Amino acid sequence: MSKVFVNIGLSLDGYMAPEGMTMGKPEYKNWGAKWGAMMGWLLNQQYFRENLLKLGPGGETGPVNDLLRSTNERIGANIMGKRMFDQGEQAWPEEAPFHTPVYVLTHEQRDPWVRPGGTTFYFINEGPERALELARESAGSRDVRISGGADVIQQYLNLGVVDELEIALAPVLFGGGRRLFENLREPGPQFRIDRVLDGPAATHVRYVRQ
Repeated sequence: MSKVFVNIGLSLDGYMAPEGMTMGKPEYKNWGAKWGAMMGWLLNQQYFRENLLKLGPGGETGPVNDLLRSTNERIGANIMGKRMFDQGEQAWPEEAPFHTPVYVLTHEQRDPWVRPGGTTFYFINEGPERALELARESAGSRDVRISGGADVIQQYLNLGVVDELEIALAPVLFGGGRRLFENLREPGPQFRIDRVLDGPAATHVRYVRQ
């Protein structure tokens, strides 16, 4: 069976997104600069620039770039929340950077939205369990990524279905925003450290469920 995993950037004080993050207004509460400081390592990687942003050749190579490539090549489907989709709909290029089916948890009724490059957004009204069932079916032998936001990741952690956490921990402090590890039920899921990769702008840690 395919694995379910989370792959995200995180600030040193535990936030996935800075306070005030609203697409189109990066100056609001300085969220754009904060997010850029946390995710700058990603924007410089060759794989991300050439394959996901379609910026043409160039970018950094090495262990972090190899890690990024292997992570994306394992993804057969993505799951995200409506808030993340709404923000991304404004910011993603026409060829959205997923290239897989994407299942959006929402209460709204909407037909599937087909984008160039293999991305189709499906809008799921039946809850996280149904979204995961559909994602597993479409992923086949590949894995399912819970893309975010924080509340959606928390839902799947509470369901006990997350097999791996891949966290890029950046040495920046947000002081507020959307925390990753909130609203978790007791007892929480247990993980062990599987791999640590030190990069110049983030430490990449994989945790595997025990």
